[in-house]
Amino acid sequence: MNDPKAGFAGAETLGGGASRRRALLAACGAHAVHDGLTDLVYVLLPVWQAQFAIGYATVGLLRGAYSGAMAGFQLLASRLAGRWGRKRMLVGGTALAGAAYLLAGQAGGLAVLLLALTLGGLGASVQHPLASSLVADSHQAGDASRQALAQYNFAGDIGKTLIPALTGLLLTVAGWRLGVSLMGLLGLAAAACLWRLVPDGPPAVTGKPAAARATGRGTRGGLRALLATGAIDSAARMGFLTFLPFLLRSKGAGAAGIGLALSLLFVGGAFGKLFCGYLGARIGMVRTVWLTEGATALLIAASLALPLVGAMAMLPLLGLALNGTSSVLYGTVAELAEPAGRDHAFALFYTGTIGGGALSPVLFGRLGDAAGVPTAMLALAVFLLLTLPLSSRVGRDLGQ
Repeated sequence: MNDPKAGFAGAETLGGGASRRRALLAACGAHAVHDGLTDLVYVLLPVWQAQFAIGYATVGLLRGAYSGAMAGFQLLASRLAGRWGRKRMLVGGTALAGAAYLLAGQAGGLAVLLLALTLGGLGASVQHPLASSLVADSHQAGDASRQALAQYNFAGDIGKTLIPALTGLLLTVAGWRLGVSLMGLLGLAAAACLWRLVPDGPPAVTGKPAAARATGRGTRGGLRALLATGAIDSAARMGFLTFLPFLLRSKGAGAAGIGLALSLLFVGGAFGKLFCGYLGARIGMVRTVWLTEGATALLIAASLALPLVGAMAMLPLLGLALNGTSSVLYGTVAELAEPAGRDHAFALFYTGTIGGGALSPVLFGRLGDAAGVPTAMLALAVFLLLTLPLSSRVGRDLGQ
């Protein structure tokens, strides 16, 4: 039977080599599939816009439905895992995400598509809080835990790279309905694999309790500033990703080119998470955020001016800066939060960041309808600069 309490803050560090490997493999697999299915929406938005004759605000609503449901139910998912078990929630959520894509593949109208994306977001809501806590609980605190979480974050970007690219290629030889349905079957297959991989209960406890090894040192102000930094960073990232396919299409890219562009962006993002985690350890969280967010704002502005070939060539570097910040912010949550409230702090952080990402496409989509995509993207770049003073406030709690 599942241990209802496994995976929550204050749990002791878990050992056992085979169980650790299984837990990390399950978490990485779940992250790859869920992040791939989540970001697949970006490839499909231009297709759905043409299919259903909708404006940019409605496009933002479709993207926001998925992200909003995912953000809004993460705290509830953590609570339900305490009652039903983490394994059942992870498997059930992954199966629901797959079934939602099967439904989207059959959508004959906007209402069914909106319902499918909302259900997909509900299924995806379980992954971040439960899979990350699975990794944290199965590895010792300190370097082992940080390295395992870095692998977990990297796996998510691998999914973002492969699944949108594969679907983009499918769109060149088959209809979008078939491609979306196949991705739904992938989600169901992943759920079956998770049922076999996720440990039923915690492995043997080794070492000292986590609470004895680490103490939070943040204030409420520092945690709030960190949450605001993460929300703005996510909002700018999701807004940029929403508009990028339309920007590329205006420069002459087709469906396959858009899929390739997103893959280039996500490859850069995957390495950015690893690189910026190392960079943050070397120069500190504040300097890293100033470097990555400043570079992101400049590169977003450059993408508007460059021709298609130049913009495509720049995307890996933009992805490195765009996604690299999140790796530094995730690690800071554990440094600021008290051990007993760490699970809750992570859930709040994920909810705030994904919530910011859900609102951004809708709000900036309206600006795109009124003033055009380039103006909306430039506004995103300026908005991103708000993270600079906020990160400095966090740095005071970290002694930076």
